[in-house]
Amino acid sequence: MSRLGSLLCLCLLGVFLAVGCSRSTPPPGGGTGSDRVVIGTTAKIRTLDPADAYEVFSGNLLYNLGDRLYTYETGTSTLKPHLATALPKVSEDGLTYTIPLRKGVKFHDGTPFDAKAMAFSLQRFIENGGQPAGLLSDPVQSVKATGDLELTITLKKPFAAFTDLLAFSGLVPVSPKVYKKGAGQFLPEQFVGTGPYQLVKLSGDAIRLAVFDDYWGTKPTNKGVDIQIFSSPANLFNAFRTGSIDLAYQSLDPDQIQALENAAEQGDWQAISGSGNVINFLMLNLKDPALSKVKVRQAIAGMINRDTLTDRVFKGQADPLYSLIPNTFSTIAQPVFQSQKLDKTKITALLKESGYDAGNPLKLNLWYRSNLTSDGVAATTLKAMIAQDYGDIVQLDLNSVDSATAYNNLDKGTYPMFMLDWTGDYYDPDTYVHPFLSCEKGSVKAGCEKGQSQAWGSFYYSDRANQLIDQQRKTQDPKQRQQIFGQIQTLLAQDVPYIPLWQKKDYVFGQKGIQGIQLQPSQQFAFWALSKS
Repeated sequence: MSRLGSLLCLCLLGVFLAVGCSRSTPPPGGGTGSDRVVIGTTAKIRTLDPADAYEVFSGNLLYNLGDRLYTYETGTSTLKPHLATALPKVSEDGLTYTIPLRKGVKFHDGTPFDAKAMAFSLQRFIENGGQPAGLLSDPVQSVKATGDLELTITLKKPFAAFTDLLAFSGLVPVSPKVYKKGAGQFLPEQFVGTGPYQLVKLSGDAIRLAVFDDYWGTKPTNKGVDIQIFSSPANLFNAFRTGSIDLAYQSLDPDQIQALENAAEQGDWQAISGSGNVINFLMLNLKDPALSKVKVRQAIAGMINRDTLTDRVFKGQADPLYSLIPNTFSTIAQPVFQSQKLDKTKITALLKESGYDAGNPLKLNLWYRSNLTSDGVAATTLKAMIAQDYGDIVQLDLNSVDSATAYNNLDKGTYPMFMLDWTGDYYDPDTYVHPFLSCEKGSVKAGCEKGQSQAWGSFYYSDRANQLIDQQRKTQDPKQRQQIFGQIQTLLAQDVPYIPLWQKKDYVFGQKGIQGIQLQPSQQFAFWALSKS
């Protein structure tokens, strides 16, 4: 901003208020002056009931308030026991998982933790019917306490990524004395688990976490965490710049991130970034007359310059994405949409073969979420990009709707094309394949009538895709799974029910006196490692 000159800064003060014309030096360690850490965010908390919480920031809170059977070694994707004392013993048929549990663990209300409490919590996750219930109800046949400290889970069919699924933030034990099983029996405004922090306060603009004194594991290095919820990225940005909060996390606009990164290079504060696991993509509705033609879908995919898109919209804060499997899975993800890149001549030929030319242009409607600024900018950039190179044969119109309305109507086939995003539920490539390409009931002619692709509004159906997904889920050998994932991604690029666009980076900004800031590959943020110098 400083390169515009001080005069221009003054003249455009109102315009640049969100990103600031000058920096102010924050007090050391943030503005709280205590051993408690203050985190700022714009995330809204709908619920903290683990059987119903499905939002990213809610998951981060549950990660710090609760414990899971398994977690990951710090800074790696290596699973390790957490409330379990060893990795599961898996039967030869891959259906039965026997898990030994930790002794001496207490819930926040003093109730002892045991296998019955763990079984109760997982059964409740399934039976209460919350938003993430299908994560367990789909693969799991039964959950039983087969000893005081032994849990046995039986699957409906083999699932290679099941142990990774057990590290999902919502699969935490909750006190059986506080919670109930039953459809819709949720407690959205409280949490009683076994984690290093206890929930003390939850309101619309503030959350307070206290250290749990009877925690079985390593205690937090701070005296507690206060989370301040801001109404806009601009307010979050300014609160961090003035030092009234210690950390800024989820979410800031690209201009604000760029401004904070520039100031971090000058030593004003810390900027930590990592490869995110959020993918952005276009959903294509195969029931749409034009998009039902595979050559049209292939042509659209070929029109998109992802480098231009990420540079113009995200200022280097996102990476081009050429597969639904993000780059964080470096040995699995294959850039299939890059390797099958088409030139203008080939794209024009595909459209002509499908009946579209200057005399009969292809008319498309692209929808995006109106409440996300970056989606609107990206959609406008896509339209300009296509108009510049293919304006004589393609007419792209833009429409927007709020996220809640969009998600309520996707499975009804309302939208021909929609710009969407997805955060993986567990740290395995399966969570970027199964939710998009699998279909429980349908046919090539009728499309998906029941299943994951129908829920996304694509209605894609492929016997081959279903077979490959089932194979990788059954296969325990990593090399065999890698080969199968390669075939799935090749099929994705051939059939094009979705077009991957970009993978955003994850950012957290901390004042100079804050130590222990680390974003995990699984995208969880450990509050207990934070401290003030």
